[in-house]
Amino acid sequence: MIAALLALLAAQVVGLPETYWAPISALIVMQSNLGASLASSWQLLAGTALGAFTGGLLAAHFGPSVIGFGLVVFGIGLLSAALRLEPSANRFAVITLAIVLFAGPAIDARVRALHRFAEFSTGIIVGLLVSALWPEEQTSHVESTTKGTQQKNENHDQQKSSGRAS
Repeated sequence: MIAALLALLAAQVVGLPETYWAPISALIVMQSNLGASLASSWQLLAGTALGAFTGGLLAAHFGPSVIGFGLVVFGIGLLSAALRLEPSANRFAVITLAIVLFAGPAIDARVRALHRFAEFSTGIIVGLLVSALWPEEQTSHVESTTKGTQQKNENHDQQKSSGRAS
């Protein structure tokens, strides 16, 4: 998709270290409806910030640990519920937390947290821009299924009538 390519290029232009996170987040954000993209993007951005912040703090002060990770995941869940964030925001928070906490040495955790937030945010912003500038055609599943069924019925009726005429 174009959004993934543009997100990758944007991340490379600003010099982010692990540019592959930008197209991944752009693909996650892309939806056919701009309103839905805006709402989900806000949630993903909030979750990413929450995960990066808590991951950076946990890694810098306590280092990577399974018990610490479990406690922070539980805490993120409680905070997400209190802030009325959607499950997608909670998932992004935990994904970001895991990456920040376990993807490298604890001494680099704060920098890694900042980089992950910047990379994910780049993808989210590019995904939103592409959704706004190049919206996909709106065709509901019900409409396409109905049209397909109608066409099959017409073909079947034509085959029946031409069979009788022979």
